[in-house]
Amino acid sequence: MEFNNKVNITNKKAFFNYEILDKYIAGIRLQGTEIKSIRLGKASLVDAYCSFENQELFVINLNISEYVLGTIYNHVPRRTRKLLLERSELIKLRRSAEQKGLTIIPLRLFINDKGLAKLEIALARGKKEYDKRETIKDRDNKRDLDRYMKR
Repeated sequence: MEFNNKVNITNKKAFFNYEILDKYIAGIRLQGTEIKSIRLGKASLVDAYCSFENQELFVINLNISEYVLGTIYNHVPRRTRKLLLERSELIKLRRSAEQKGLTIIPLRLFINDKGLAKLEIALARGKKEYDKRETIKDRDNKRDLDRYMKR
């Protein structure tokens, strides 16, 4: 059986708004038609974030659009979904997330070689306004340098 591994949905704003400290790959508990929508690339990580409830990690506001060919059994697009991680990773993430200023955000949603949906999450610290300006300045300088090198 061959799967479409081209699905790679990223949260581009995360790299601009947050300083990434640590990354993890988590499985997602999906229902019914959700995986079909993901394989079509109909998902968005824009306002998504992760939160702990009773020793378990959940992703909130992950938007997986309804499946076009779904019937009355279609899924709810913005429901809370459980993330599947090893116990030791959950404990480490929970301790880190309790520190002031740290949060857990989704970076990338993809399909692995076995055809399973995976979510790359990160422990992150929010950037200050001056850090964002510094990022923009570095990006502009790199672009200008690339232009001069091509001449």
